[in-house]
Formats: sequence, structure tokens, C-alpha cells
Amino acid sequence: MLSFRPDRARVAREVGATVRLALPLIATQLAAVGPNFVDAVLAGHLSAHVQAAVTTAVSIWALALVSGLGMMMAVPPSVAQLDGAGRRNETGAVFVQAMWLAWGMGIVLWFLVRNATPLLDWIGVVPTLRHDVTQFLHAISWAAPAMTSYFAIRGLSEGLSMTRPSMYFSFGGLLVLAPLGYVLMYGKLGLPALGSLGSGIATATVLWLEMLAFLWFVIKHPAYRDAHLRAGLAWPKPHMILDLLKIGGPMSITLLAEGGLFVAVALAIATLGETVVASHQVALSVATVAFMVPLGLSMATTVRVGNAVGRGDASGVRYAGLCGVGLAVCVQTVSCSLMLTLPHVLARMYTHDAAVIALAAQLMVLAGLFQFSDGIQVTSNGALRGLKDTRVPMVITLFAYWGVGMPIGWWLAFRHGMGARGMWFGLIAGLTMAAVLLFTRFCRNAFHERWRRPA
Repeated sequence: MLSFRPDRARVAREVGATVRLALPLIATQLAAVGPNFVDAVLAGHLSAHVQAAVTTAVSIWALALVSGLGMMMAVPPSVAQLDGAGRRNETGAVFVQAMWLAWGMGIVLWFLVRNATPLLDWIGVVPTLRHDVTQFLHAISWAAPAMTSYFAIRGLSEGLSMTRPSMYFSFGGLLVLAPLGYVLMYGKLGLPALGSLGSGIATATVLWLEMLAFLWFVIKHPAYRDAHLRAGLAWPKPHMILDLLKIGGPMSITLLAEGGLFVAVALAIATLGETVVASHQVALSVATVAFMVPLGLSMATTVRVGNAVGRGDASGVRYAGLCGVGLAVCVQTVSCSLMLTLPHVLARMYTHDAAVIALAAQLMVLAGLFQFSDGIQVTSNGALRGLKDTRVPMVITLFAYWGVGMPIGWWLAFRHGMGARGMWFGLIAGLTMAAVLLFTRFCRNAFHERWRRPA
């Protein structure tokens, strides 16, 4: 391994640049979980039946969402590397091909979401909910091409180091979703009350509005003019789309593996009783909100590493990656401290049930323990994306989550009678393994210069 003696001034510059990129991305990620919150609140005040149907349907839609997001994660590093190499004028051509890929994937996801019956059977959705769950999924399926296209547009903007527009459009969508969902679900302004169907229609409508508004913005705004978006207009080019698939495909599988782990843990815990399930959801909700911060840092790290690769700057790759991981450790120290010292206070924000609070507090302490692993693994993965290294990280993630985390969690939970706490110890083991292996992978690549400038 090559020696690395960090220069304080350069570290300060890199940290500052990463933070400036990351702050809007963190806000964007927090806004991204907002629609689920809005849907849950509106449904919960309508009836327990509608709430259960919407919550179940949103969980299934989330699988389509992370698939689309993972595939479109190929765009930021591709754009960032070209931008760093001084070839910003070529990013328009990459974006156009990304949009073709987005529409193709959107159509596939539309079909899968509309034909999710086998998944409903596997999850064990009760017959009384089937109709409403299916209605929501049929309505929101029409937004699949808009969702994937929106992620492609986000990838272009973020790859060009312009992260604020993503934040503005994400929060703008929330401002539209709340009143529109209320009108359609509750039957206001002379419209019939559509319940879960209204929720699906509202969410789909907002996704289309967000995508079209963002597309109009990048086409018209002067900041994107030198990307030559219109000059890049062309029919699909298989070799360019294949290049994007090689990067995005593994990322899509990686996100599905991670999301699938948490779904599997929830299904396992669902056999342990209502109090345990409620406690798990409370602790997981807190951990999910906390995760949005290192996730935003990870996306910023992808751009910074990609820019350095484009410049052919080996030391820049190291500074960008290591500073991103270091920032994640710093912010996760805050999350860990809150979860370890104030677990009961955090739990009371979600429920007044004493039994749920007591168990949720125990689980939150365990969540506090994996904050550092979670931060390191997600930012290391972001740094590797900047190098366009996604296939080996995919294998690492599958091994860490499903070869280590899930078996250990199940063994502790059901063989040793630890219940939900056992499953959470499994999460700690899986995330820690992922953190160690992904960080090692980045250091090996960055210090041995196993990367190349964009062709």
C-alpha cells in the first residue's frame, strides 16, 4: 500500500466541498421518506383498514423504488467523471441514454407492480386487504417511468455537483402530495372518497409532476447549458446503455439485498406478537431517519471521487473517499449518542404504550451500536461507486447481509430465544461485515490505483 500523509489544508478543503454537496442531498433524502409518512398519516386518520392497506402497498412499491434508484445510481459517477475530466459537453449524451434506460426499466417495473400477486401471497397479505392493496399498486404503477426518469435527472444534476435542485423538487412534491392526497382519499371538493386508491393516484400524480418539472428545469436553466443536453438527443445506443447497466445493475441488486434483509427481519419479527412488531417499527423508524445523513454523504462522496477520477488525480480519490468516510463517522457519533442516552425519549415520540416503549428502547440501543458500521459501509460504497466499482461491492453486500447478518439474527432470535433483539444483533453483524469489507475494498483500489480515467 502506498504511503498517505494527509495535508490538513487539503483535508479541510475536501471536507468543506463534500459538506456543501451533501447538505442538500441529506435534505433530499429526508424529503424522500416524506411521502411514506404523509400516506401513513392520512390513511391512519381515515381508518385502520386503509392504513394497513396503504402501509402494505407502500412496502411493496418500495421494492420497485429501490430497484429504480439503484439502476440510476450509474448516472452520477458517469457524469462526475466526465465533468472532472473537463468533458462536461459530453454529459448530455450520457443523460439521454440514461433516460432511455429509465423508460425501459420504468415499463418493466410498471408490469411487475401491476402483477404483484405472487409477492402478496408470499408476504401473507390477508384477504380482507387484498382489494385495497391491489388498487393502490395499480394506481401507483403508472408512475414507474416517471420515478426512474426522475432518478436519472437527479443523477445528472448531482453528477454536475448541483445538488440543491433535487432538494427543492423533493420538498415541492411533498407540499403538493399532502393536500392532493387529502382531497382524493377523503373525498373533498365534490370528489368521491377513494381511500387507498386515492393515495396511489395522488402519489403517482406527484411523481409525474416532479419529473416533468425537474426535466423542464434542467433543459431551461443556464447552469446546464454547457452539458449540451439537446445536442445529445439520439436513439438508444446499446453500448452506452450497456455501460450504464454494468454500473447500475449491481447497485440495484445491492439495494434490493439490503432492503430485502430489513423486510425479512420484519417478517421474522412479525411472528413474535404485536408488541414486538410495534417496538421494532419504532426503533427502525428512528434508525431510518438517522441513516439519511450518511446516505446523503455517500452520494456526495460518489461525486467527489468521480471528479477526482476524471482529473486523473490519484491523491484526490483518496482524500475524497477517506474524508467522506470520516465525515460519516463524525455524524454517526451524534446518532449513536442520542440512541444510547435517550432511547426512551425517542420511543415516546412514536407511542404512549409502556410495553412498546420499553422494548423499543432496548432495540434502539442496539441500533445505536450499528450506527458506525452503517455510516462506514454506505460511504465506502459511495466512494466505490465514484470509481465505477459496483460488481464486487454487490457480492460483498450479498455475503454480509445474507451470509452473515440474516443467519446470525435468525439463530439468536429463534434458537437462543432472544426474539427481536437477536434479529437486531444479526443486523449489527451484517452491517459490520459490510463496513469492514467495503472500506478495505476502497482502500485497496484507491491506494493501488485500480481505476482509470473515463474513456
